[in-house]
Amino acid sequence: MNKILKAAAAVLAAAFISTAAQADDSLYGSEGAVIVPASTNSADVDASAIFPNVQRGKIVTFQTSKKRGSIVISTRKNELYLVLGYNKAVMYRVATARKGFEWSGVHKVSAKTQWPDWRPPVEMRARHPELPAFMAGGPKNPLGARAMYLGSSIYRIHGTNEPKSIGKAASSGCIRMLNADVSELYSLVKIGAEVTVN
Repeated sequence: MNKILKAAAAVLAAAFISTAAQADDSLYGSEGAVIVPASTNSADVDASAIFPNVQRGKIVTFQTSKKRGSIVISTRKNELYLVLGYNKAVMYRVATARKGFEWSGVHKVSAKTQWPDWRPPVEMRARHPELPAFMAGGPKNPLGARAMYLGSSIYRIHGTNEPKSIGKAASSGCIRMLNADVSELYSLVKIGAEVTVN
């Protein structure tokens, strides 16, 4: 009987260690769990240790009902928050829509592209006839290094070749990020992630 109990205890211990080990730096770990004592305050959780791939963004306290992996964009603060859970988020400075182009709403990331091509919308070309109908992806492209498309809308979260616009209301509705920041965000966000702009 003792041998059976010891074997059962060994199996349970192995399962516990395996589950804890599955808690990786992904926002979407398979079925992994991070063991945090119930008495631990969420402010004490070291999110940088749980998500070591976050190098560019600033991990901040962020209370929200949005699920882990969601994005919340504050156009008032020109900040983007990637929800980590544990009342934490990764915060990036962004450029948002300038006056007359503001919008708010909820979309999902519908596509992701590296060094995206750019086809200015008809409305934009009407305002700026000097714009090309098409520009191939690359360092001179206004969409920068990465783009995440928001639903079927014309809006994207993308990089920029105008780094001085970050932190300002400067775009025609898209959310701009530094190329290094958007590349990091791109690696952390999945297609289908909810994006809330407010």
